[in-house]
Amino acid sequence: MKKLLLSFISALLVVSTLVAQSGEPGFESYWHNGFIVKSTDGNFNMKFGGRIMTDFAWFSYDNELEDLFGGTKSGVEFRRGRFFNSGTVYGKLNYKIQLDFTSGAAVFKDVYIGIKGIPGIGNLRVGHFKEPLRLEVLTSSKYMTFMERAPGVSFVPERNVGLMAFNHTKNNKVTWAIGVFRRSDKQGNDKVSTDELNVTGRISTVPFMNTEKKQVLHLGVAMSHREPGDGNYSVNSRPNSHLAPKFINTHTIAGTDHINVFSVEAALVAGPLSIQGEFIDSDVNAMNEGIGKLDHFNFYSYYVYASYFLTGESRKYKNTAGAFSRVSPKNNFGQGGSGAWEVAIRYSKTDLTDKVIEGGEMTEFTLGLNWYLNPVSRIMLNYSIADLPDLGKANVIGTRFQIDF
Repeated sequence: MKKLLLSFISALLVVSTLVAQSGEPGFESYWHNGFIVKSTDGNFNMKFGGRIMTDFAWFSYDNELEDLFGGTKSGVEFRRGRFFNSGTVYGKLNYKIQLDFTSGAAVFKDVYIGIKGIPGIGNLRVGHFKEPLRLEVLTSSKYMTFMERAPGVSFVPERNVGLMAFNHTKNNKVTWAIGVFRRSDKQGNDKVSTDELNVTGRISTVPFMNTEKKQVLHLGVAMSHREPGDGNYSVNSRPNSHLAPKFINTHTIAGTDHINVFSVEAALVAGPLSIQGEFIDSDVNAMNEGIGKLDHFNFYSYYVYASYFLTGESRKYKNTAGAFSRVSPKNNFGQGGSGAWEVAIRYSKTDLTDKVIEGGEMTEFTLGLNWYLNPVSRIMLNYSIADLPDLGKANVIGTRFQIDF
């Protein structure tokens, strides 16, 4: 399966290159942070790309934490290893197929078909893709400020199988999206029919934006109503490393009838300075055997962080998506410059304890240093202190070597 898919992607790339170079009228190929084949009339285009993220991590624990979670001291992993092909056909139809191979098998990430320019709606998308919830999730892992998203990311799966309508206003100051989703399996393919229904919607706005001064204020709100088909719900979270143990965990909450998840988000960019924060709240309605009826359990998580580019760059905001995009250094390393250098600090708190559910509480400070060698590669260094009340602290050092195109 893996070899077949890799061969297929390679074949597509070779064919597209031959078409672009064969003198076929109306097509051209070029590099723009990825290989692109495009028709001169704009009705057809294809882009090929991927990403490699190699992580190293080192841990130290207080005694009680070490007794609970074992003596893991270090680790290394390919955090992400992906290929993708995306494009537009006949002007109005678009698609994307992105597969991840880090598990040893081809796993669906973004695999969807879309229609754009629908009167009164805007855009429709069907397939396996991100639900419109959480600014950090909608900002690609290629462009995140820290190695891992803040713990609130675990309250709802990032991607599911669904149908979504979305659009933005003509002045690009407001974006909206609403979709209906069903839980997919680990391969990103919903093979078994269930009664599960998830409805997720988001709206974001840009009250202020000055392109020349590289200033933008982003505000957003989102909500998701979820009805797990198997009646189970759980939330767990690690500190700022995918190699770390899950320090807090509600474990399975059986008899869950429905969950309402609410989030608010804000971000400010003022030249090289960026400030961002989110709050996410999960209200779980599940059977409490002790009282013999539905009970409410509430869990929450929030973070706030600030980053600053020592070399003067700014985070790039994409109006039509209501999320952040690629940072390009003013002077690439190895081409007469030193690349871009960014420092960052983040504080987060997550509470998974309520009534009979003792999932735990964790606060975390993270310091980050990012070196963008050029627009498609960077090296990240993070140091985190995770604090679990009454249990102790963990120190985490992580570094990532990344290339994406």
